[in-house]
Amino acid sequence: MKLWAVFCLALLCLELQNGSCQGIKRKKDAGESNTLSGGKRVKIRQPAQTNRKGKTQSLLTQVLDKGRFLRLGQTTTLTPGKNVELRCKGSNIGWSYPTYLDTFNDSRLSVKHSDKYSQLILTSPSAADTGSYSCWVIVCDGTECQRDYDRTYASYIYFTDKESLFVPSAIHFEIVYLRPDRPAVVPCRVTEPQVKASLHREVPPEEITSNGTLLTFDPTRGFILQNPSTALQGVFYCKAASKGTPQISTKYQLLYVEVPSGAPFVSLGTSPEVVRGGDNVNVTCTVLGEPEVDVSFNWSYPGQDQRPVHIQTSWRLVNRGMGYTTRVTQSILAVEDLETIDFGDYICKAKNKHGETIVTTKIVSS
Repeated sequence: MKLWAVFCLALLCLELQNGSCQGIKRKKDAGESNTLSGGKRVKIRQPAQTNRKGKTQSLLTQVLDKGRFLRLGQTTTLTPGKNVELRCKGSNIGWSYPTYLDTFNDSRLSVKHSDKYSQLILTSPSAADTGSYSCWVIVCDGTECQRDYDRTYASYIYFTDKESLFVPSAIHFEIVYLRPDRPAVVPCRVTEPQVKASLHREVPPEEITSNGTLLTFDPTRGFILQNPSTALQGVFYCKAASKGTPQISTKYQLLYVEVPSGAPFVSLGTSPEVVRGGDNVNVTCTVLGEPEVDVSFNWSYPGQDQRPVHIQTSWRLVNRGMGYTTRVTQSILAVEDLETIDFGDYICKAKNKHGETIVTTKIVSS
């Protein structure tokens, strides 16, 4: 009986040993192949291990002292006077920065490119340099290149200055146009994100209370008027204080706009209306449009390139009742000592950023 028990125990150990070996073998083969019910063997790929991070990781960095780098976030606060060096990884990089640095061809700004990164250097920055700085990868297909918006990185940089709580402007009196179909912005940006600012009317003197809906404040933009009306016309300014005497921004003239956006609204007329050979005549092309939208003119007329004419273009802002403001732009074509070749169709083409309008008038001899 004892012998029988020993024999059974030996068989059990043998089975357990074979099972363990087979388990190890299956574990070894699991990453290499698998057998389906049809007897076919298929390759199984293990998921690749990667350390790659998401798009939230910006390629825009600031170079610190001793070769250290700081990856910039959505906003950055820096001290004026200390040179700033920004880098963006890539061999083909584009940059944007506050527009006035280009407008005034500021020599303090320089951009350099290398095989591995692009470098933007701003020397002696001041509160006026506060704004958005961004870089992006440029993707080219042959000779055609375009910006890769999925690889665009930006940081709004505040150059904090207690003596200049508002970003200085080269214009001491700015015009802000109010339209009923879109928000308006009073652009009193600040140099410190935590500064509390308020909006004030000059006459009659009063503070316009910010309620978080119709009037809000964004330190990177200024005061945002969600539903502008004629009641908000006048001269305004912003006020802010930070542990000292309150400071006042540039003054802003708010004007309500009558004409909606669109292609130019054009009229064409002659003076005098009745002419004959030997007379002088003016053909006037008039456009009513948005105050800040430029208009260009192009003329076609009889005797073109054969007879001398004088063309003069001008514009002005006009108040048209109830506080509405319109820009009147005119192009005047003057012909002296009319000849037979001068009679016929005079065509004016007026163009703005929204489109083009063509009008025609005919001059005949009476």
